[in-house]
Amino acid sequence: MTVPGDSVRVDSWVWAVRLYKTRSAAATDCKGGHVRVNGEKAKPSQAVRVGDEVRARVGETERILIAKRLIVKRVSAAVAAECFDDLTPPPPPKVEAPSTIVRERGAGRPTKRDRRIMDQLRGR
Repeated sequence: MTVPGDSVRVDSWVWAVRLYKTRSAAATDCKGGHVRVNGEKAKPSQAVRVGDEVRARVGETERILIAKRLIVKRVSAAVAAECFDDLTPPPPPKVEAPSTIVRERGAGRPTKRDRRIMDQLRGR
């Protein structure tokens, strides 16, 4: 599992630590510029060494990882978590949308007073 050398291909490493489901998806994102090693855009064959910062855009979030151990084979999630330090900031809290105001069917057009109450509930 661990590599005797001092570096590993970035596409192989991000796949092995379970950032991407397939190695080809990891290579495609590297080619697309979604993976950076130490601030530089990474080609799939770029080397990753222990202590390098790897930033990968996965879905809507950018994961920030520091390589602690180099692996080339895909391993379990528990073992993969030991191979990096995750510096990804927590996602922002979700903003709750106000509930929709339901009027009785056939109530007609809202009066000025009704409209002001609805605007107050919406926070306007």
